[in-house]
Amino acid sequence: MTVAVDDKTAQQRLVEERLSTLLDQHDPSDTPLREFLGAQFDLGLAWVAFPEGAGGLGVAPGLQRVVNEALGERGPAMVAQRNIIGYGMGAPTIVAHGTKEQIERFLRPMYTLDEIWCQLFSEPGAGSDLAGLATRAERDGDEWVVNGQKVWTTLAHVAKWGLLVARTDPDVPKHKGLTYFVVDMESPGVEVRPLRQITGEAEFNEVFLTDVRVPDANRIGAVGEGWRVALTTLMNERVAIGGGTAPRGGGLVKMMLDAWRRCPDPNPARRDELMRLWVEAEVLRLTNLRAAANREKGTPGPEGSVSKLAFAELNKKMTSFCMNLLGPEGMSYGSYEMRRPETASLFENPHKAFLRTRANSIEGGTTEVMKNILGERVLGLPGEPRTDKDLPWSRVPRN
Repeated sequence: MTVAVDDKTAQQRLVEERLSTLLDQHDPSDTPLREFLGAQFDLGLAWVAFPEGAGGLGVAPGLQRVVNEALGERGPAMVAQRNIIGYGMGAPTIVAHGTKEQIERFLRPMYTLDEIWCQLFSEPGAGSDLAGLATRAERDGDEWVVNGQKVWTTLAHVAKWGLLVARTDPDVPKHKGLTYFVVDMESPGVEVRPLRQITGEAEFNEVFLTDVRVPDANRIGAVGEGWRVALTTLMNERVAIGGGTAPRGGGLVKMMLDAWRRCPDPNPARRDELMRLWVEAEVLRLTNLRAAANREKGTPGPEGSVSKLAFAELNKKMTSFCMNLLGPEGMSYGSYEMRRPETASLFENPHKAFLRTRANSIEGGTTEVMKNILGERVLGLPGEPRTDKDLPWSRVPRN
């Protein structure tokens, strides 16, 4: 049953009852992971704000915290780490803009980790200005033929599905000529090449699409409405990156405290720095909890850029603190042997975290883009001049 939106007590009771059923019938300690995740999805505890049948209960988004805290690393936290693009970006986009058939086809295997997802947005010539992308999709009967190149695609090498934005009409302004698709990453013409990072890993990839055929049934939203659909993905991406709520003292805070215990520094200034960073992290955690409780279903507002901006800068400060504490040990990274990880994880060790957090201020929208969004859409400041806003994309000068 879906509970009335304004009945918060009944909503929480429903979530707690479903949790009790899940844990009574599926002991997390001996139930196979995919079976457990499937049961959680069927009980509406995957994304509690989603409608019934889509892994949710139609209740307030903030109640997801009840599930997360009860299940710890077993439920959403694990799915988010192993399938972050699907869990945090693909699912809300499909629920908001997809058809009933698309919701039924894609969401459950996404949550059970049977199908991993990636995001085919950025291009070599269209990063911060995503609407300027050049990848083309041309209609051919009940299919679209896609040609182009995408870059910085997280976990594309293990993905079954990709969230794709492509240009379907070059003769209208750039924001109006885009269409949104789900592309099968195992299709002929899809080539994934690793991009080796400063960590030694190749979590990111570049993807070449050559005459890739995508069924029109895999189109999300109307033709030409791709920018509106993409905004749902982008807003949820910022929440997924910056809006995570690790337990108090968890995540990078735990890594920082562990480094302090290993290498305590008697300098009062260093101890003061530790406490200041802890307080900043706690303020961000509490802010994210409040934002989650107040968040409306569907597309998050621009306020999600606040968390993403703060998260990116704080992560760099905390990992730099760890490296300074470790001293010479901080220079001992270990092996730079190239490998292609199957998860997107920051928290393996402080050495990798220090290198990996450099990307936080770029992925999901650069820090400069976040500041523009906050200035224009939250503070109401005048927008940046945009001389190409009303020009047909085909007439916009490009390198």
